Order: sequence, then C-alpha cells, then structure tokens
Amino acid sequence: MADALRRLHPVRLILIAFTMAVWTGVGLLMLPIARRGPGGASFLEAFFTATSAICVTGLVTVDTATYWTPFGQVVIIALIQIGGLGVMLLATIIAMAVLGKLSMRSRLATATEVHAEGAGGIRSVVFGVFRTTMLVEGIAATILTLRWWLGGDLPLPKALWHGLFHAVSSFNNAGFALYSDNMMGFVDDPWVSLTLAGATILGGLGFPVLHQLARHRLTIRRWAMNTRLVVVMSVLLLVSGTIYITSLEWANPKTLGALAPADRVLAGFFHAVQVRTSGFNSLDIGQFHPATLVGMDVMMFIGGGPAGTAGGIKVTTFAVLFFIIWAEVRGDTAVHVFGKRLSRAVHRQAISVALLAVALVVGCTIAIMVASGRGLDAVLFEVISAFATVGLSTGITAQLDPFSQTVLCVLMYLGRLGPFTFASALALRTRHRLYELPKERPIIG
Repeated sequence: MADALRRLHPVRLILIAFTMAVWTGVGLLMLPIARRGPGGASFLEAFFTATSAICVTGLVTVDTATYWTPFGQVVIIALIQIGGLGVMLLATIIAMAVLGKLSMRSRLATATEVHAEGAGGIRSVVFGVFRTTMLVEGIAATILTLRWWLGGDLPLPKALWHGLFHAVSSFNNAGFALYSDNMMGFVDDPWVSLTLAGATILGGLGFPVLHQLARHRLTIRRWAMNTRLVVVMSVLLLVSGTIYITSLEWANPKTLGALAPADRVLAGFFHAVQVRTSGFNSLDIGQFHPATLVGMDVMMFIGGGPAGTAGGIKVTTFAVLFFIIWAEVRGDTAVHVFGKRLSRAVHRQAISVALLAVALVVGCTIAIMVASGRGLDAVLFEVISAFATVGLSTGITAQLDPFSQTVLCVLMYLGRLGPFTFASALALRTRHRLYELPKERPIIG
C-alpha cells in the first residue's frame, strides 16, 4: 500500500487526500456526540456538511448554530482549517515535524497544491503559509473576540470561541457562522463586517501573493506577473462589485433600502467581498433583485486568487482570457501581459479551465432543474456558489432533494480541487508523444 502511494502522481495523491479527509469528517459528524438531540446526523447531512467544510464552501442543509453540538462545530472548523491550508500541505507540516525530512513525492505534491515554483524551497513555503495563516487568523480572532465580549453581551469564553470560529471561517473563505441568520445581525457593525471582509480578502489573494507582498511590499517592479494580475484584478472586482451591488440594491426595501446611507455602502462592500470568495451574508440573498444575482453569478464564477483559499476559475484565469482576446483582436502574434510574453501553455490551460468550468456549471444546473423542478435563477446561483466554493445561498439548498444536494457536493469537491486538476488526474500522461501529426486548421468565427 505504501509503495503504491509513493508511485502515485502528486495530482492524484491530492485527490486521494481530499477524499479521505471528507470521509473522515463524515464519520465524525455522524457520531451522536456531534448532533444536538437524540441520535446522530443522517449520512447525507454529515456528507454535505463535511464536503462543504473541507472544500471551504459554506453551503449548509442544517443550521450550524443549532444543529451541531460544540463537538460537531469543532469538527467543522477543523475541516475548514485543513481544507484551507490544503490536505497535502498539512500532511507535509506533520511529516517535517515528525520525520524531519520530506520525500521527493511529498515535495512535488505540496508544490502542486500551493503552486510553488519547484520543490527545492518547499520547506520555507510550507512554514510561510502556516505562519501567515496563524497571524491573520489570530488578529481577526482577537478583534472579533473583543467586539463580542466588550461591545456585546457574550461572556469571555463564548466570545473567544465565536471569535476564533469566525476568524478561521473568514480567512479560509468558508462562510460558516455560529448565528442562525449568518451575519445579518451585524449588517451595520463595521468592526465585525470589516474584520471578516479583511480576513476574507487576504485569504482570497493566495499564499504566493501574500508572500511577495510581505517580501517586496509596494515595490511593484519586483512583483511577479501572478502577483500583479491578482492584485489588479482583485481591486477592480472589489470596486466594481461594490458599485454594482450597492447601486442596484440601494432602493430595495428588503435589502439595502432599510439601512442608513453609510450602512448601505458598508453592506454593499461586504457582499462584494463575500460573493467572490467566501459565503458570509449580512443581507437576505433571496431578496436581491434578479439583475443583482446575475452579476453576483459572474463574480462568484471568477473567484479569487490561485493557490489560496478562494474558489472560482480564479482572477488570473479570467485576466489571461481577457489578454488572449485582446491580443487576437489587435492581431498580435503573441500575448503580452505587463511587459512579459505569456507562455502558450498558459493559453491552453486558461481556456481548458474556463470551458471545463462552464460545462460543469451548465450540466449540473440542468440536472438540478430537472430533478427539483425549480427555476433557472435560483438553481444557477446555488450551482455557481457550490462550484466556486462561495457558499452564498438564496435559501433553497436545504429544500433540495437528495440527488440535487449530492450534485452540489460533487461540485464543491471539484471546485476546491479545480476542474483542470481533476481532469489531469484522470487523464495523466506518463510519457511524451514521440511524433507529431500533420497540421491543419478549421475556419473559426
């Protein structure tokens, strides 16, 4: 068994590791001690929750605050932390701590998971990711704990638990909350909203970007192309998303219309952050205008930065597709981004990721619509939210039939790993083709 695992390609090893983590979570959540009331959770409830937690999504079929015991909530937050750090990354940390060394296979697996350049510097990358995670989560937990202890009515132990839970959930872009209405009770609270938004943004940038920002700060000329793309696209999407959501929902009495002007801007910004990566909500998503939901579908589908805790096709993929189109329109022979030429292999990978993602979303949307009999708007929103591991919901997830909920579980799993990674694992070549076929081109457009 050990020899077989050592021979596995790193991509397939990651798939196996994530699958094992999901089933471990299912087993723990089905224990009677994990559920309030008599008996344990059903298999589907435990499976959906464990998948959502390990894939840092946040979609739920039961209320996290009232359905699960403290033990169950600890299991959930542990799965979120494991899923956010990455199963292979966490295994690497343990291996280095216990054994003091790494096999080349473990180095390659970790490099694949965090998109590191090569395997030589994996040790520093791993500890850098771990330190970054602990630092951001610690700061967010401290702020939230003080807010709920000193500014709220929670005793210190409960405030500390709530602060820690939501800090881990926000940095890992999970969106799980210990309040039945998620964050709706704090829609006008800047301490809670901005802290959660800040941790979510940092987690969504991706570890390579955070590492470069910490190392080079605002010396932009020393940033890699990946860092520049992620930062520029993230700022553009946050600003445009805030303007889009706030303007469309400004006069909606069921959402922003009931708030003071300053609170409307705060809530609009909060949802512009959450819709791209995490799943917290301070407003009832089911009451948003259909046009707002369509724009949120697009933002969820794009997602956040690569090699982090965000989902979607990633902002870098979206940016590469834009530059490919721009180069083709201009008639350029190569695609240039920030003064550098883009590799043609990146062209193919970006197009593959986008098309596979579209195929998954469309296919699963049709399947759920047929099985549940629900309309396009709500189903498409849930499907994209699951695939992009966002976790926002119009409120229909808990009401869906078992088949539809299982489809969402599969989407969360594929969305966390990435459709390109999953497809590569299924059709991995072990040797290069030794010949080339004759070239010919069809008519395009």
